[in-house]
Amino acid sequence: MVWVCAAPAHAEQVQVRDDYGNDVRLAAPARRIVSLSPHLTELLYAAGAGSRVVGALEYSDYPAEALRLPRVGSEASIDLEAVIALGPDLIVAWPNAGSVRAVNRLAELRFAVFRSEPRELDDIPRSLERLGILAGTSDEAARAAAAFRARVRDLELRYSKRPRVRVFYQVWDRPLLTVNGDHVISKVMRLCGGENVFAGLPLIAPEIDREAVVQANPDAIIASAASLDPWKAFPDLAAVANGQLYAIPADLLQRHTPRLLDGAERLCRLLEQVRTRS
Repeated sequence: MVWVCAAPAHAEQVQVRDDYGNDVRLAAPARRIVSLSPHLTELLYAAGAGSRVVGALEYSDYPAEALRLPRVGSEASIDLEAVIALGPDLIVAWPNAGSVRAVNRLAELRFAVFRSEPRELDDIPRSLERLGILAGTSDEAARAAAAFRARVRDLELRYSKRPRVRVFYQVWDRPLLTVNGDHVISKVMRLCGGENVFAGLPLIAPEIDREAVVQANPDAIIASAASLDPWKAFPDLAAVANGQLYAIPADLLQRHTPRLLDGAERLCRLLEQVRTRS
């Protein structure tokens, strides 16, 4: 939900609701923003607010301009003093196990905090729109959001009704991690006519063992990190027997940004290869 509130001419008050249901109010559009997640840094730039970002976490590396931002720690260790010293009028954050305590502390200190927890593809353009309102860049953010939704519709029309391809997505190999059906990566798979073989697991990013993958016997294995070569030790796997082992850069599927659709396009093309070879 989004509001733009009436205000005197000298102050354009803005208000949005974040992904946790919290109302985020600013007396005027933000001019000093600190980002506590690489995906939010990228979203801010996509929403036209890059010039307003004054600090970010490590790995905020896209676009190239973000590399020059002062660093305020990592997702596992946010430097509260560094954040406060930058004097932000808005903090954007993705609370997780490593950062939630620091994010909550900043809110307790009365900083305006926008919390992001994207789960659906449409959460990305919705985030662009809300960040654009908070930063006073609504027009550019709206254009970026519309372009994203148009690309989703195009991919859906082209691929979502194609014959199902059963996919194992490997987030990491030690430990072996995947995603369940609630993760946005699973939504990308469905957009491409794919089916996550571990969609039914209860945790959003569960740890599994190789025997579980062997039992699931996916048609294709997609990895975002680490080598796919260890799977060649399992020649009876359909994905191995048919040569359907593929890598897609993690930033193109694991960051909730417009570039997710670059990863989606790659995935859709790869699943078409699987169908052709099958």
